[in-house]
Amino acid sequence: MTFRQSAVVLIAASLALAACYSSRPIVDPSSGSTSQEGTIAGHVSSDGNAPVVNRIVRAVPVDGTTPYETTTGEAGSYTMKVRPGRYRLELSLHQGERIVEEPGETNVNPSDLDPDRDFVISTMR
Repeated sequence: MTFRQSAVVLIAASLALAACYSSRPIVDPSSGSTSQEGTIAGHVSSDGNAPVVNRIVRAVPVDGTTPYETTTGEAGSYTMKVRPGRYRLELSLHQGERIVEEPGETNVNPSDLDPDRDFVISTMR
């Protein structure tokens, strides 16, 4: 592999890694402004009301375009900027867990805040 090929592979890997840790997909700056984004926010807790931290929450567009994802913080809360559209929200679960309550689909309009998109999980016994 030449130095140039190695550099291209390194750049591609860096961009892919950045996309994994961002609540936004990689956007080509020439594709237009993203200033018309909306926000989805919510909380993830256990059925005992304890916050659930470090969980991936994914907003999957129903039109099949690129999903967005973020991770819950120490209070179990999450917030993500997304383009306007209709989204199905998903939560990563650990083995033995199930979703007791979920927000269902949400319609995000430009500059709107869609709060209270909450999840409650329970450990199956």
